[in-house]
Amino acid sequence: MSVPGGLVFADTNILVYAHGVGDQDRRAAVARHRLDQLWRDGTGVASSQVLQEFYAVATRKLTPPLPRKQARAIVASYAEWCRVGTDAELIVAASVLEERHTLNFWDALIIEAAQRAMASTLLSEDLQHGRHFGDLIVENPFRDL
Repeated sequence: MSVPGGLVFADTNILVYAHGVGDQDRRAAVARHRLDQLWRDGTGVASSQVLQEFYAVATRKLTPPLPRKQARAIVASYAEWCRVGTDAELIVAASVLEERHTLNFWDALIIEAAQRAMASTLLSEDLQHGRHFGDLIVENPFRDL
């Protein structure tokens, strides 16, 4: 579903599945495969929000949690994907999107960041597969599992 050659914004849940779930989980395998593709193609993008959320989930909510040093290394590796920081302008734009589309604020912030990063695809299991936000399309890579 990703647009060939287009940038693909990875939501937090994709990173969590790829780096924090055991090999036996099918979603982990799918997430790892998709992220590997994005690394090879050079089309992966993220935001500071995604990296912050990943670190918090990986070190506090996973069972067992990732060691902080390992989580920091993962965040550092994705730093080159981080094209968007969370600033007041992004927050205001996300709040408008939240209201207009009746979204969770945090999801709206991800969508706004993906649009700001010029991504054509948003990889996420948290939003409706195939939904469009302007030129951005949501892809749930786990929809067939």
